[in-house]
Amino acid sequence: MVLATSIRPGNDVEAFAEQRRRMVERQLRRRGIHSPEVLDAMLAIPRHEFVPPTCRKQAYDDKALSVADGQSLSQPLMVALMTEALTLSGAERVLEIGTGTGYQTAVLSRLAAEVYSIEYRDELAAAARERLARLGCRNVHLRQGDGGSGWPEAAPFDAILVAAAAPAPPLPLARQLAPGGRMVIPVGSRVRQKLVLIRKLDARIERRELCPCAFVPLLGIHGWGRPLDG
Repeated sequence: MVLATSIRPGNDVEAFAEQRRRMVERQLRRRGIHSPEVLDAMLAIPRHEFVPPTCRKQAYDDKALSVADGQSLSQPLMVALMTEALTLSGAERVLEIGTGTGYQTAVLSRLAAEVYSIEYRDELAAAARERLARLGCRNVHLRQGDGGSGWPEAAPFDAILVAAAAPAPPLPLARQLAPGGRMVIPVGSRVRQKLVLIRKLDARIERRELCPCAFVPLLGIHGWGRPLDG
C-alpha cells in the first residue's frame, strides 16, 4: 500500500483518510490481520466520527479511548481481531453486545447482512443510533437493554460479538447461536480477561483462547450486575 507523503493544512477529511490508511497498514496488516474484507471495512469507516470531539486527534492512535460513562472505544487492532475471528462472508445475521459509540457496529454492518446490537446505557444507545443512521448504516437494528440476555426474537444468529467482559459466556447467548455459529467474547475478571472464540458444532461447543485482553465489564444479570457507580 502506498501512503501519501503530504497533507494540505486544514483539510480534515483528507488528513483523517490518511490516518486511516496508516492505521490499517501499520496497526492491522503488519500485525497479522489478513482478511481483505476486514481491512477494507476499517479503511472505510471514519473512526473519528465515533469519539468525542476532544479525542478526535487520537481517533486513529494504537490504543483504546475513553468515551463516556466509564466506557471505552476498543483499540483498532482488537476491533479487527474480533471481527476477523467471526469469519463473516456477508450473508450472516450478527448479534453485537455492547454497542458503545457504534464503531464496531459500523464495521460489522459492512461485513454482514444484518446486525442486531444491544447497548446497556440509554444515552450511549441513543447517540449510537443517531450516528449510525447519519453514516448510512441501514442494516443495523439497535436497542437498549441487558445484552447478556441476547435478542431471542431475532435469533438464531450466525455470529455473536461481545464487546464487554463476562465472568463466563452467558448461556442465553450460546443458545441463540445457529448451528455452526461463532461467538467471540472476553472472559475473566472485571480487569483482565482472555478473548475466547466459541463455535457451536452440532451437539458440542468448541472453545479456543485467542489472546489476553482488558474490556469494560458486561453489565446485567449475566455479567457484573449494575455499574460500580450505580
